[in-house]
Amino acid sequence: MNQMVYDAFRPYGVFSHVNDNIEVEEYTEDEFPNEDAKRFYDKLISFNKPIYEGATQSILSISTQEILKIRSNWHVPQKGLDFVAQMLKSVCPVQKCLPENYYQATQLVSKLGLKVEKIDCCKNGCMLYYKDDSKLSECKICNAPRFIPCKTGMVKYKDIPVKRMFYFPIIPRLQRLYASTESATEMRWNHMNKNSSNILRHPSDGKAWKHFDSVYPDFSREPRNVRLGLCSDGFTPYIQASASPYSCWPIIVTPYNLPPEMCMTKPYLFLACLIPGPKNPKLKIDVYLQPLIDDLHRLWSNGILTYDISTKQNFIMKACLMWTINDFPAYGMLSGWGTQGKLACPHCMEHTDAFTLKSGHKNSWFDCHRCFLPSNHSFRRSKRSFLKNRVVTNEPPPISTGKDIWAVISNFPKVTEIGWEAKWKEFEGYGVDHNWKKRSIFWDLPYWKDNLLRHNLDVMHIEKNVFDNIFNTVMNVKDKTKDNEKAREYLAKLCFREDLELQPLENGKNGKPKASYTLTKSEAKLVCKWLKELRMPDGYASNLSSCANVEKGTVHGMKSHDCHVFMECLLPIAFHSLPDLVWKPLTELSRFFKDLCCNTLRMDDLVKLDENIPIIICKLERIFPPGFFDSMEHLPIHLAKEAILGGPVQYRWMYPFER
Repeated sequence: MNQMVYDAFRPYGVFSHVNDNIEVEEYTEDEFPNEDAKRFYDKLISFNKPIYEGATQSILSISTQEILKIRSNWHVPQKGLDFVAQMLKSVCPVQKCLPENYYQATQLVSKLGLKVEKIDCCKNGCMLYYKDDSKLSECKICNAPRFIPCKTGMVKYKDIPVKRMFYFPIIPRLQRLYASTESATEMRWNHMNKNSSNILRHPSDGKAWKHFDSVYPDFSREPRNVRLGLCSDGFTPYIQASASPYSCWPIIVTPYNLPPEMCMTKPYLFLACLIPGPKNPKLKIDVYLQPLIDDLHRLWSNGILTYDISTKQNFIMKACLMWTINDFPAYGMLSGWGTQGKLACPHCMEHTDAFTLKSGHKNSWFDCHRCFLPSNHSFRRSKRSFLKNRVVTNEPPPISTGKDIWAVISNFPKVTEIGWEAKWKEFEGYGVDHNWKKRSIFWDLPYWKDNLLRHNLDVMHIEKNVFDNIFNTVMNVKDKTKDNEKAREYLAKLCFREDLELQPLENGKNGKPKASYTLTKSEAKLVCKWLKELRMPDGYASNLSSCANVEKGTVHGMKSHDCHVFMECLLPIAFHSLPDLVWKPLTELSRFFKDLCCNTLRMDDLVKLDENIPIIICKLERIFPPGFFDSMEHLPIHLAKEAILGGPVQYRWMYPFER
């Protein structure tokens, strides 16, 4: 903040910085800031005056750095902050210069222009009372009332909405990036550090970024135009002591112009929308995204006049949304392609060989990966290692471009249209020929069809789910293993796996023979004992020893990052007692994720990863039963291709947002 005040004097003249005091000497500026920028700088300077003569703190620094920081970092209740404000005021020589409570501190900071819009919405998520609909008193789709009805005999002072969302406009936040020299100079990093080598170290080195530059050269010609990523995920803000949990959905936007050491860090993750609960909005999330999409339209078509303090120039700032980042269920919410059923994969779409297992009625992607192998690979001709007597000669599923998809869904209704829910259930061929449930609101953006990578498969969740399935199956964890009786019930009809088929017992029941890929009880206890005695470097992982129970031979409570560390570093060591036929493919899969998650990637290495992952999955298919292979075991087949398009995965996974 002090640096921003220091920069604020640049439009007015040459300055000298002595003992944290700013002295204006003479005007030497080439271009005046625009009205909005000047208004912001004037307020910033006026609020930054010392509390009293000789003081080093200003009223703004007390409000932001002290009071609001306490609230944000340590979750102090509002009454506690009011007490702190009164205490500071009582020891200050000048009584009227400090905020009296938390409310006054927030009002002072709000004058700097980062406002919030409170928008009423239908309790069923059908619509927003926004723009032309702002004066309606009931939902035009489901006729639900907008306001809580007043009880009989009570005086009605103010209409209270049943449900309200919060929208934090992104335009002023993007303009702030150019209000300080600390960030304004870095917002051109992607243009000043263009890379034509084989190494990918930033999203700007990926194929998708370069393709967008070639399609829209006018946009790429201005280095200060902003490239954005969007993330959405649900979380529970309260401790769930009741039977009805509350799910809240934030929408976070982040700029990609910044250098690697600044990109995806906490100060540059902007909360854009806060979608209220208590339930998951599901496909109706598009309703709540309307204000954000309107701002993105404005940033693309006309742009916003912005003052760049580093060059002391006004320019028209434009912005585009590159892609979204989300887990697999949220992928379906934002893209409109259903992520359930046999057509769950958004890359393969209808060109998949997934099938439903009769036992358990679960979808299996077993033997769906031989088509990705080279045409002369021996696995393609094998009739015993995969599905019975099946030879694979077909090619990999074709890659659908944005224009191909738009040609299919252009006639599909949007969620914001009246009667959408009844229409999508009547889509011809749904669940058989396609999995489209809606036309996503992102297709309203004129450039969306030209993005090569619109929605990212989240490596964090995929890696965790794959690890959980492998770990629980190998450790033979009760009720969590994918190798249960149902998984082996129809095994004889699908594969030649006599050693895994259920065997009849004397009591009339069927017994499950021990598989070569599972550990015995004593071996599982040895793994837990090794994990209990393991000591990791500080900050590398959490205390994994606390997750191991040696007596029961189980591991519990591992977080996503713990699974990340275990999958890439510890899995080959923990399961070294398995036969080589099992251990080697698991080690190759561990190595695949480790190479994929490197900070910098080489294009030729990614091509090799893309060639190797089908072979690795096919090797696993020769070991594990069909019930093991759900959609999570299939999605790694597409991760290397997405890395070629989008660059390193640490810019496109959910770790920063979930933290």
